[in-house]
Amino acid sequence: MSREICVHSWPCSYYLEPEKRWVPGKLSLTSRSLRFMTDKTGETLVSFPLSSVVEIKKEASHFVFSSITILENSGLKHWFSSLQPSRNAVFSIIEHFWRELLLSPPEAALPVTKGKQLTGLMACSQKRLEETARVLHHQGEQLDSITRGLDKMESDLDMADRLLTELESPSWWPFSSKLWKMPAETNPKESTSMASPKVLGKEGVVVRIPAVISQGNASHVKAGSLTILVSGLEIHDSCSLLMHRFEREDIDDIKVHTPYEISIRQRFIGRPDIAYRLISAKMSEAIPILEVQFSKKMELLEDALMPRSARSSSPIEKGCSVWQAASGLMDRAMPHEPCSGSQEGPSLQLQRSEPLVSEGDAQELRQTELPGMMLVCRDMGDPEEAEESRTGH
Repeated sequence: MSREICVHSWPCSYYLEPEKRWVPGKLSLTSRSLRFMTDKTGETLVSFPLSSVVEIKKEASHFVFSSITILENSGLKHWFSSLQPSRNAVFSIIEHFWRELLLSPPEAALPVTKGKQLTGLMACSQKRLEETARVLHHQGEQLDSITRGLDKMESDLDMADRLLTELESPSWWPFSSKLWKMPAETNPKESTSMASPKVLGKEGVVVRIPAVISQGNASHVKAGSLTILVSGLEIHDSCSLLMHRFEREDIDDIKVHTPYEISIRQRFIGRPDIAYRLISAKMSEAIPILEVQFSKKMELLEDALMPRSARSSSPIEKGCSVWQAASGLMDRAMPHEPCSGSQEGPSLQLQRSEPLVSEGDAQELRQTELPGMMLVCRDMGDPEEAEESRTGH
């Protein structure tokens, strides 16, 4: 379980049946298991897979304290109480991952061969390419509508130019009526229908995944779904009622907290921002599509565990580093007078007694560097003075 990514963790108390007492600790959830660790020693008291869970219920311990009970197929019942931020929030998230695991197809018991792994990778890649092609096709239609709009504007400008030419021509000019040739007017209904892009599929839906949704306060969560459209995002509740719709241009940032959790925000001036936090067991299907549609607005946090490419230094920076290294070697090679009152240790005397670069090499480096610097200074100065300095007059 240590290799799995932690989806969420909550402070709570676990009822230890042999000792008849409550133990404070932390309940951690991954995509396939649950684990409880104590606060004092960090010992794992309980760890079991979600596939062995038979029932998850909300109950009250001693008819007072609100708790969550989890029953395994072996008959062992676990009690968790004092859940933070609230019992409903913890219950909704655990139940979501448990149901998604039950609804997912069972894994094959036989070991998967390399051929099957490559076939699965090819199928996933094909699915991602199809989704990306749909998005790119929609963007191409938008570009075509923009081109048609620009052509209409160009024809309007030509007509305005003809009208201005007619107004500026003298009244006695006999051929002025020929300049009143106007282009054929396009039907506004046809232009409107051509400008509006065709949606792909049902309302342009790219993908829809179930999710646990929270807005503002993390203790109030509800089950729902996230729908990614070619024109934006939609968040629905469990009854398929629209909670909020984000247009493509309205979204300011999308933060990926973990591979199972994201947050979407729209900023405002003078009133609170609109922000939603979504947790889903199938978030891995939505994140690649969000990266295609909102590449400039996506932010991967450290807990997302996404690989980052190392930055390579530019040639200019490399050139500067070479000159700085050469200057540093020359400075080390030049003898320095000790300041009065300064005390030098034996290690410093040993370094000075064995310079890294000899005086002859330092002099040769300076002779190589000075002519280039003189040429740069001459080029930056007056051209006539530079010409006189070159000819020697």
